[in-house]
Amino acid sequence: MSSAPDVPDDVSGHMVADARQTVDALPDGVVIADEAGTVRLVNDRAAALLGTTREAAEGRALADVVTVTNQDGASWVACTRPYDGLVTRTGVPEQSWVSSSGEEVLVTARIHRAPGRGPVTDVAVSLRSGRARARLDRDRSDLVATVAHELRSPLTGVKGFVQALLNRWDRLNDEQKKLMLTTVHADSDRLSRLITELLDVARLDTGRLSMHQRPCDVPVLVGRVIESVRAGAPHDIDLRTAEPPPAIWADPDKFTQVLTNLLENAIRHGSDPVCVNVEVQGELVVVRVDDSGDGIPPEIRRRAFTKFWTTGQRGGSGLGLYLVNGLVKAHGGTVTIDDSPLGGAAIVTTWPAFAADG
Repeated sequence: MSSAPDVPDDVSGHMVADARQTVDALPDGVVIADEAGTVRLVNDRAAALLGTTREAAEGRALADVVTVTNQDGASWVACTRPYDGLVTRTGVPEQSWVSSSGEEVLVTARIHRAPGRGPVTDVAVSLRSGRARARLDRDRSDLVATVAHELRSPLTGVKGFVQALLNRWDRLNDEQKKLMLTTVHADSDRLSRLITELLDVARLDTGRLSMHQRPCDVPVLVGRVIESVRAGAPHDIDLRTAEPPPAIWADPDKFTQVLTNLLENAIRHGSDPVCVNVEVQGELVVVRVDDSGDGIPPEIRRRAFTKFWTTGQRGGSGLGLYLVNGLVKAHGGTVTIDDSPLGGAAIVTTWPAFAADG
């Protein structure tokens, strides 16, 4: 670092110790070199990323400490030359480099100069692991692949039936036309639901989910969802309500979205029957969906609410339970997974009951 005014040794030692404690508390790696390119300070995170120790790094040349390279094997210092260039230069933009262990490291730097665009006084290099970015890239790739797969199936159906109607309109009777149009309508609904799911996932991730909550009659909403699911394909879905539950304070569209996801998930991974239980526990209304599938082992139940988690061979976007978890929690409720008396899994959601007095 740049030379400092003469200060007592004990004061200088305290200043260095305070600076070291501060940089060690940072989540990113920090390497600071003086005007001669000699490393004066290295925090623990930087030492770990660079495969060295603080004692071995401090006092050595910057090029010998920041040993990350590009894909051609050229070092960061040789490529960026932080002590050269225009006097207006004050930093090095963040770029991806490779450490000696083969790990991706994102490196950026701040160049400090003497007043009046003078010579470089010190260079502060910041390093952070590229694992988070790699994970983000994988998530994006997974999302693209998932969306492409989920959109292709209903689009193929829509295109096929529309083409058949166009080519064979005069040879099809009314019942055949109605069947094809009904299928096209169902596939269009599926596309619409998937797009809504994707938008809601994005809004949940960014904290921009909007809800229009009001008192909702749970048995009425549940009955509508069951009839809607049955209309798509006949299934044995039972509704059991021990006592008339109070209204819940919820967005009816989001509640419908949650229950539709749970029922379709239960049908996809199980078989008939599927049971919906509605009961009251204190100030909460509990909606439980039981299926007769293979269930979800306790050790992986927490992962079931993460993005792109799927089980079995029956497909799905892997966003259903992630979205269910986010929507229910946005209402102030909870989602848990339990064993079902039907032999499969039970997804239990709780919803705050509506209180007229607020």
